[in-house]
Amino acid sequence: MQSDVRRVVTGASIGNAVEWFDFAIYGFLATFIAAHFFPPGDETAGLLSTFAIFAAAFFVRPLGGFVFGPLGDRIGRQKVLALVILLMSAATLGIGVLPTYDTVGVLAPVLLLALRCLQGFSAGGEYGGGAVYLAEFADDARRGVTVTFMAWSGVLGFLLGSVTVTVLQTVLPAAAMESYGWRLPFLIAGPLGLVGLYIRLRLGDTPQFEKLSSAAEIARSPLREALSTSWRQILQVIGLFVVFNIGYYVVFTFLPTYFITTLGFSKADAFLSITLAATVALVLILPLALLSDRIGRRPLLVGGAALFVVLGYPLFLLLNSGSLGAAIAAHCVLAAIESVYVSAAVSAGVELFATRIRFSGFSVGYNLCVALFGGTTPYVVTWLTARTGDAVAPSYYLVAAAVTSLGVALTLRETAGRALARVQQPRATLGTGTGEGETRR
Repeated sequence: MQSDVRRVVTGASIGNAVEWFDFAIYGFLATFIAAHFFPPGDETAGLLSTFAIFAAAFFVRPLGGFVFGPLGDRIGRQKVLALVILLMSAATLGIGVLPTYDTVGVLAPVLLLALRCLQGFSAGGEYGGGAVYLAEFADDARRGVTVTFMAWSGVLGFLLGSVTVTVLQTVLPAAAMESYGWRLPFLIAGPLGLVGLYIRLRLGDTPQFEKLSSAAEIARSPLREALSTSWRQILQVIGLFVVFNIGYYVVFTFLPTYFITTLGFSKADAFLSITLAATVALVLILPLALLSDRIGRRPLLVGGAALFVVLGYPLFLLLNSGSLGAAIAAHCVLAAIESVYVSAAVSAGVELFATRIRFSGFSVGYNLCVALFGGTTPYVVTWLTARTGDAVAPSYYLVAAAVTSLGVALTLRETAGRALARVQQPRATLGTGTGEGETRR
């Protein structure tokens, strides 16, 4: 049984690791992408266009959630997970073999945009699908740590991506990196995705979905049903994940650039800091998720959000103290606080929904929040810093996000240890079937 759980965890989380691996390599290779896919002569314009295409993938994610969420509630979690990792792998591999602007002209950035949108579209079904799949396979007493492998694998994928790019830039001559080296991380992601696809194709669907299917109680229109009966829970997911996303993107994507452009440290210093911060998160997230299984989700959600409210501003002051050691320490503490919140947020969000609409409800809420507060975070905090001339301005955005999520966390009922099969819809379900957990009359 334990080996089955390990296989399920590996199959569900590998796609998320590949997604964050791609996220990292695209960001770290942005200067190379700008040089190869946009007209020469204006490096700044090319770099901005590269990041605009990067952001476009986030705005497509809700569409993926609206498509793959209901599909997962109708045909099964495993089939959708196999489909989305295939799409994601194909898109990532495609970027690695794309012709450049010198070869095909304006078609090059158009193709890059199309592949990034395909990545975002598939990611819209990846995170929610993986979290739901793990939740429905997990033992009730260990559901928190099982589901949180999704968040843990994302940090691992990001770290592997940054390390891969750094190693290539260290090993390869500059000319080789400019010529073909930048393509290699994208080509690596392709086989990784195929391994994930192989694993997922060998998995069965979750016991809860199979039970629902055998009882002919699958929702005919799960998206409409979710929006009609569980819109409050969807709003709760959006609110819960505001600081989840803003904190995550501040710590793992914005701060490495902040170290260089605002604090004046070297690229090596920034790489050291993000590596240590990611390591802190990798060490803390799963033990804290185990703790959430023992004491509940709410204490960690409330505690993590409250720590951001209280310490967000002082930690940014420490970042700006002029000491590299102090800045790295502040970065690691921010990563630790994010780990506290992350360790309970995913499981708490999934546990809000009944089985027949769980994929739809969680995916819609999560992906809407990512589109609004995920990919936009580096841009917003950079704009705030430039607009105000205040180097600690990002902390204001982070604290505001924490206040928002803290308010939502306080409205939640405790869900740790509760049997997922007993989660009922807020009111009578739509369409056919009696509704999960309801009594037949």
